[in-house]
Amino acid sequence: MNMRLSLAALVASLVAGCSDAFLPTNRNVPISRGGGTPLASSYLETLSGADYAPPPSVPPTPYSVPAVVDESASSAASTFSHASLGYFDVGNMASKGPRATKDWGTPQDATRMLDDDGTFKVGSWYCSEGGWPSPNPKAHTEIFYMLDGHGCLGDADGTKHYFGPGDVVIIPKGHTGRWDVFTPIHKVWAVNDHEKIEETAYPIGVVVEHYHNLAPQYMAAADSEPLFGMEDFGKTRTFYDVGPTKVGAWTCDSGASFPFANGSKRVFIHMLEGALFVTDSTDGSARRCVAGDTVMLPAGFSGYIDVIEAAKHTWTVAE
Repeated sequence: MNMRLSLAALVASLVAGCSDAFLPTNRNVPISRGGGTPLASSYLETLSGADYAPPPSVPPTPYSVPAVVDESASSAASTFSHASLGYFDVGNMASKGPRATKDWGTPQDATRMLDDDGTFKVGSWYCSEGGWPSPNPKAHTEIFYMLDGHGCLGDADGTKHYFGPGDVVIIPKGHTGRWDVFTPIHKVWAVNDHEKIEETAYPIGVVVEHYHNLAPQYMAAADSEPLFGMEDFGKTRTFYDVGPTKVGAWTCDSGASFPFANGSKRVFIHMLEGALFVTDSTDGSARRCVAGDTVMLPAGFSGYIDVIEAAKHTWTVAE
């Protein structure tokens, strides 16, 4: 009997010793053998004690927005002109001051040229709100693509043509009427200074092609494509064809590559979507053209078009 009691006492002593061996050596942390909650609470309390220091916080690296680069529009090493949208930023334009003939608002305009070969010119224009009559016949045919703003051009008989961002507008040579700028307008323009008035209707009317009409489903492959003269690459739509001035839109899937020579034609391109390379075969210079870019190809240009990403652009051909 005594032997049994001694054996039991020995086992109890060993069990107590083993359980104590698993206790943490830091006796400042109270341990509860009855549940986990006091232990967890004590642990959290030690984190907030005087000896605890949180890891240093590292501030996030601020995102840096790249500055607009006023890229040279006309490279001496190339026979064609190219400008990114930043080139035509309003801050880069030369002010022309207020419109003296305005009859409402305070229209002030500014402009910047891209290229001028004496007959064909390409540039950009900005104007604040206001309106003015335009009674003198226009001296040339102007084509412009609306970057921003809303306006209206009136014909001599009072017909009004409203336009906004994404629209293409043609003001034929000889047009008279008026201008109204409802919200500041920013546009990229091309001017064909041809010899005579080609429109036969009276009054001469403005043409507005709205952006939704430039969608690919409204374009088709043509037997004699007026821009590149290619039958197997892309689709096009011509929406103005009077005398020496043709205006339209073109789209093409990625991967297309073809030679291009415009002969006596001058070409104005404004990129709407995608990316393509224009390469001058004369000196091998090339420019990557993306949405927002403007290109002028002079008469006699010869080179290559390589479509990198499915592309769409407006075009003007002047002869």
